[in-house]
Amino acid sequence: MAYFTSRPENGRHFLQIPGPTNVPDRVLRALDNPTMDHRGPDFGVLGKRVLEKLKPVFGAKGPVIIFPASGTGAWEAALVNTLSPGDTVLMCETGWFAHLWREMAERLGLKPRLLETDWRQAADVPAIEAALRADKGHEIKAVCVVHNETSTGCTSRIDEVRKALDATGHPALLLVDTISSLGSIEYKHDEWGVDVTVAGSQKGLMLPPGLSFNAVSEKALKASETAKLPRSFWDWKPMLASNATGYFPYTPATNMLYALDTAMDMLMEEGLSNVFARHDRHAEATRRAVRAWGLEVQCAEPRHYSSALTAVRLPEGHSANALRATILERFDMSLGNGLGRLNDKVFRIGHLGAFNDLSLLGTLGGVEMGLRLAGVPHEAGGVKAAMDYLSGNA
Repeated sequence: MAYFTSRPENGRHFLQIPGPTNVPDRVLRALDNPTMDHRGPDFGVLGKRVLEKLKPVFGAKGPVIIFPASGTGAWEAALVNTLSPGDTVLMCETGWFAHLWREMAERLGLKPRLLETDWRQAADVPAIEAALRADKGHEIKAVCVVHNETSTGCTSRIDEVRKALDATGHPALLLVDTISSLGSIEYKHDEWGVDVTVAGSQKGLMLPPGLSFNAVSEKALKASETAKLPRSFWDWKPMLASNATGYFPYTPATNMLYALDTAMDMLMEEGLSNVFARHDRHAEATRRAVRAWGLEVQCAEPRHYSSALTAVRLPEGHSANALRATILERFDMSLGNGLGRLNDKVFRIGHLGAFNDLSLLGTLGGVEMGLRLAGVPHEAGGVKAAMDYLSGNA
């Protein structure tokens, strides 16, 4: 069956959005295995194996819970297992996905206390610390931060957020969204004192959409004992009880677990430090291309640059959506659109997951040709700038 039916194409489609990302053939072959009995003895072996393999990727020694859901489900699981109706949560609106997490909190009956940004920087750690110091009665029950904001290409410093919590002695839980950073940017659940880490399968983990995750601290498990928000499907307790033997309380996404098993092997074979260095390198090459074109990176603070994606601002009066449409039509390449207040103002280049130097140079070549065809003012030489950097930094 042809899934790309708009017109016949030669070569492969370039999927360069910041997720879902390209799935390696090795992972696709694992996904293609016959479905097994999810109550049989072989499944218990598989379940235990993948649950253990996940822990080093999160930097966690405690449990990691797998849900058959998108990352949005893992957001909800993090909130409903730890909080009660009317609880105050401190949230930093670093972009569109932080905005959506806040909306979810409101719908669940929580009271978000919002710290706004201009969507060009990461979480405002001094503002978080000030809010915690001012909260003498400890009304704030959780601090929610998006580690890598997929809409802006800004990465928050979770280690600094933890230092702010420690400096104030505030008992709030720390909940972190790593949906677009896990497996592509260094992350340390235990070392940074994170209580619930939220993740999804379709980005740095190199899988199709369909799995989401909560890595959980002892403090979060303790909070779940008294949390009063309704939960059933998302309840950690039956999950953990079944997971102890490698099984799940309801039908899991069996074939996705085959794929997860293989993807974890691929990450460990490359070595996580090498995975992170590869993403850092491709991100820097991309930013050099953007600067050579005379365009502007959406993230305004270099220490917050994302290694998973780069959001690029277009000059005033030029349409990012029209540029993306031109590139799709002429070169069969998909780029990420601007979200929320950034709609039609930026386009996003995903450089995460199963990705190498030639993938990047092909992507940047398509962008540079598209800029010319769409009449966007720019300088030539972005691809050369990236190529010079990559060839000198093997």
